[in-house]
This record gives sequence, structure tokens and C-alpha cells, in this order.
Amino acid sequence: MKFNFSRRAGAALCGALLTTLLLTASAFAQEEGVPRVVDEVIAQVNDQVITLSMLKREMKEATEALKVQNPELTAEQINAKVAERQNEIIVALINEQLMVQKGKELGLAEDVEAMVNRRLLEIAQQQGIKTIEQLEQVMISEGMQPPAVRQTMRNEAMKQQVLNSEVDRKVYFSITDAEVRSYYEAHKEKFRKPETITLSEIFLSTAGRPDAEVLARAQKLVAQLRAGADFKATAAAQSEREDEQGQRVAPKSGGKVGTFAVPDISNKLIADAIKDVKAGGIADPVKTEQGYIILRIDERTPAGEPTFDDNKVRETIAYERLPKERENFLRNLRQEAYIEVAPSYRDALLPLLKVEPQKTASTATPAAAPAKKDDKKKKP
Repeated sequence: MKFNFSRRAGAALCGALLTTLLLTASAFAQEEGVPRVVDEVIAQVNDQVITLSMLKREMKEATEALKVQNPELTAEQINAKVAERQNEIIVALINEQLMVQKGKELGLAEDVEAMVNRRLLEIAQQQGIKTIEQLEQVMISEGMQPPAVRQTMRNEAMKQQVLNSEVDRKVYFSITDAEVRSYYEAHKEKFRKPETITLSEIFLSTAGRPDAEVLARAQKLVAQLRAGADFKATAAAQSEREDEQGQRVAPKSGGKVGTFAVPDISNKLIADAIKDVKAGGIADPVKTEQGYIILRIDERTPAGEPTFDDNKVRETIAYERLPKERENFLRNLRQEAYIEVAPSYRDALLPLLKVEPQKTASTATPAAAPAKKDDKKKKP
């Protein structure tokens, strides 16, 4: 790697101290005379460390998220999928630490703290809570740790601010007018106003009920609606969709769902069911993981002609370029940083980090460090 000598030396000394403290705790913690591991250093990132406890926390959160996203998976399947991502999660933690450090170098800490406070206050107000302090008491009562929640929000905000400042804005403003016009001429279909569709629904849950019974009920309702039954009244009486408080929503909404761009409807079953249904028509029941949905097409708006909009075209180009540019930025951060990976993780992580392995901080000596600085100066 390439890095400033003083930064590397300082990081090595500080990292050696942090590593020693943590490893000492692991070695000497006792429970009834038996050694017990308290924590383990996975990697040193400049003057900070990534620990096993941090990895376990991230993997636990990934597990909970996967349960929500894929309720059909067994616990064993979910655990296996998360285990497969372990090395990616460690790299993400290293990237996060580097971006947090970069944000502090850029002087973004105060702005980020203000953003976190504003967001916490918004959450409090949405829940009918007057102050952040009261919100924190609610968090504690629900088993959450306010400092940990705040730190997570702080890290996420810092990462986004760094990427916006150091990558996104630079990519956006680097696009020339000629590139914008050329891209538009070559991709006009992307800038055609898409067909939109307004939908209402009746949802029937299969929870605790035979699937065939719910399907038969859905088919009967479809027949009644196609025969002229009022959809809004039927939805208010029959739809079982509930809000976060467990209250049925259809009595107030009449089953109204909203308006969507047809190309954005990612659920293929729904897209196929409504594809050829005209405005005012009722689609066949659609099976979901939670039950059956009966959809009414309230309105269809046909696609428009392509329209040139400088900002939209520029945003589209930037969006396509961002993944590569963000990865280049993170690779440069890693390349310029002092990163020392624990031996047991090294073989798996170094190919993902795409950096050269380094001498461990514990083996570096004060006498050897100046020699490296002199050698660097001699290089052309």
C-alpha cells in the first residue's frame, strides 16, 4: 500500500496498543477458572479496529432482515445464507470505518450530528413523542440501546455524506453537455413518460386458513365485482389488509393502493395479472406469500413521447457510473490506509479488499520505520 509515513507509524503504534488490550482481555478473562474469550480483533483500520463482536452484531441484523424478506426460508437456510456473506460483511465494516474516518477529516462530524438529531426528532414527532430524551426512554423500554442506535445512524449519515461529497457530486458535475445530448439521442426510450396505472385492492389472508378455501372466496368476490358489485364497499367489508397498529385499512381507503409506473411493477405475477385489464376491470386473484389479492384497475394513463430534460439525463448517466466510481473511491481509501487483517481471516479477506498484505503492527519496530521512509524517497 501507499501511505504517509507518519500516519502509518501512528496507526501502527495505536493499533498495536488496541490489539494488545483486546487480546489481553481475551487471554485473561476467567469464568470459574476456565479461560473465556471476550472479543477478537479481526482487522485494524488505521487507528481503529474491527472486532468479532461487531461482526456478530452485523450478522444478527442481516439474519433478522433476511427473515422479514424471505419468510419462507427455514432458520437453517437463513443462517447458511448469512454465513456465506461473512467476509463481505467484514469488508463492509472496514469500508464503513474508512468512510467515517474520511468524514471526520473533511470536517463533517458536526453536520452529521445535527442530521442525526433532526432525524431522531422527526421519529419522535411521528410517534407523538415531544423530545429526543423521551424517545430514548421508549427505546430503552423496548430493549434498544440509544447510544448504539445513535452511532448506527451517525455512521450511515457519515457514509452518505462522504459519498455525496467525494464521489456523487463529482461524477454529476463532470458530465459534459455533449455527453448529455449524445446519451439522450442514443437512449430516448428511457426518457419516455411511462404508462401509469392506478390500483385498488381487496386482500384476503391465508394465515391459519386452507389455501383452497381463501382462493374460492377470492374467486367468488371477483365474480360478484365483475357482475357489478361496488368495489369500494366490497373492499371496506371484505379486505383484510391491516396497518402497523393491526387496524383494517380498507374501511377508510376503500382499498385504494396508489398510482404506479407500469415498468416499475417488479412482481411478475401482479404485472401479468393486470397486463391486459382495461380501466375499470377486475384482475384474476393473485397469490402472494400472505394471501390473495384482488386488483381493480382504476385508471390507465398511456406512455408519452420522449422528453429531453437535462437534469434527468445527467442523473441517469451519473446513476450508471456511480457503482464503479464508488468502488474506485473505496479501493483508494483502502489502498491509502493502514489495514492489518488477523491471520485467521487474511486469506479470505485480502482478495476482497484488493490490497497488498502488510507487516503486522506488532512486528514493526521504531528503528525499521524510518528506513522505510528513506527507501520511499529514493524511489523514482
